[in-house]
Amino acid sequence: MKRPVASLGVIVLAAGRGTRMRSERAKVLHTIAGKALVLWVLDVAFELAPERVAVVVGQDADEVRDVCERHLRSRALDPAPRTAVVYPLQREQHGTGDAVRVALPAFAGFSGDVVILYGDVPRLTAGTVATLVARHRETQATLSLLTATVAEPAGYGRIRRAADGSVTGIVEERDLAAAERGIREVNPGIYCTSAAFLDAALARITNDNAQREYYLTDLVGIAVGDGQRVTAVAVDDCDEVAGINSRAELAAVESQVRRALVTRWMEAGVTIHDPATTYVEEGVTIGADTELGPNVQLLGRTRIGRRCRLDGTILLRDAEIGDGVHLRLGTVMTECRVGDDAVIGPFAHLRPGTELAAEVHIGNFVETKKARVGRGTKANHLTYLGDVEIGDATNVGAGTITCNYDGFAKHRTVIGSRVQIGSDTQLVAPVTVGDDAYIGAGTTVTRDVPAGHLVVSRVPQREVPGWVARRRARATTNAASPAAKKPEITLAPSSTAGSVVATPRKAQRKTPTRKNAAAKTVQRSSPRPARATSARRGKR
Repeated sequence: MKRPVASLGVIVLAAGRGTRMRSERAKVLHTIAGKALVLWVLDVAFELAPERVAVVVGQDADEVRDVCERHLRSRALDPAPRTAVVYPLQREQHGTGDAVRVALPAFAGFSGDVVILYGDVPRLTAGTVATLVARHRETQATLSLLTATVAEPAGYGRIRRAADGSVTGIVEERDLAAAERGIREVNPGIYCTSAAFLDAALARITNDNAQREYYLTDLVGIAVGDGQRVTAVAVDDCDEVAGINSRAELAAVESQVRRALVTRWMEAGVTIHDPATTYVEEGVTIGADTELGPNVQLLGRTRIGRRCRLDGTILLRDAEIGDGVHLRLGTVMTECRVGDDAVIGPFAHLRPGTELAAEVHIGNFVETKKARVGRGTKANHLTYLGDVEIGDATNVGAGTITCNYDGFAKHRTVIGSRVQIGSDTQLVAPVTVGDDAYIGAGTTVTRDVPAGHLVVSRVPQREVPGWVARRRARATTNAASPAAKKPEITLAPSSTAGSVVATPRKAQRKTPTRKNAAAKTVQRSSPRPARATSARRGKR
């Protein structure tokens, strides 16, 4: 790649609203492979080793500035201090010419060349920009620009050339003559010129157009009209200089970038079993001889060591993984560190602040948060380890919980080395368990446990002889007894129209014979025995 040798400045235009994105966020904050559009362009700018950089901001100005600064702090470009970036504010968007005018104070007294880039052109490479700068200097041009030849030029300004091939101007599509509609060479809007020319030419640009905006394309006409040299540098790949203007274009570019990233890692010695379902963001690094199964997402600043195995359906964000680590199906990890030869999963969730030493085993349905776990410790089943520090070679039984939250604050649990924790144990923080302690299954630990002690807090076991036989006999007897006859219910009309009321149906009375009446009188003369329903219910 050719590199400019004289002083260079860069202006990145990142103030546009991007109305076609149909978004409340600034367009340059939308991401490709986990990286904001403007950051792709900012990285290109810094590869050119500029002396001055200005990022023109407008919509979401503070957020754009913060995103850029965080990214630059995380970069490791050179041992020397990086160039400071300034962020001129374009309070109202009045066109690209107005945006560059806002940036000019940052180049006061600057005698070098200035490159103008766009924050929504993420595939532009530093090599292409360096070539533009080199050609600008070789031809001693006043103004140089990139051009691209496209199959469908609709919507772009076209490059108008003289018979000798020199650029004479840029014509907007609506102003094309009939003979010019076949021109397929377009203007992506990327320029190289001097700060002095920008200062003078921008003062002459007007907004006498339908949009009432100031356009950078007018720079070409001004330079040609003044008899200055204008150099055009054609790019080999027109996609490299294409901007992002819609969600569909964003998705299409992201797909291309992801495929390129996956290919790069396969060429570096990483086995990827299903490239179509593997998502690797731009800031990720992967060691050689690592294998990635299907449906793996590696996001943010994730670092994976050598000889690792990721089975599939795994999501890692800002995680650091040592060498020889095995991540089983369904593992999710965020902002955590895992030592060499650890085994994680299946279906484990490692939350921020987790630090696992070498040879740790974290098994199925185990969740950790702010957990520091020593070498060789195992928690293989159904466990929550939050705000905890655990020593080496400790075994955590199934169903163990560190009870770290009292409704007001989080508290820490400390567990020593070689501790055996039985299943279904609750450790109520703050609490400390010494080395070599044993905790019986089902124990609730509320006080510190000294080293080498056994602690048990179970309810005493009770045996009831013959209980099962009696219970089964009672159930059999109840099942054999006839069910009580329930009164029949009929629906009677209500006083309200369209509604009915449920009332018991009266039994049809027969005229009693003298014999039946006498018998009935005798039955009622004896008191009815008390029902034992309540007593029976109490025993059930």
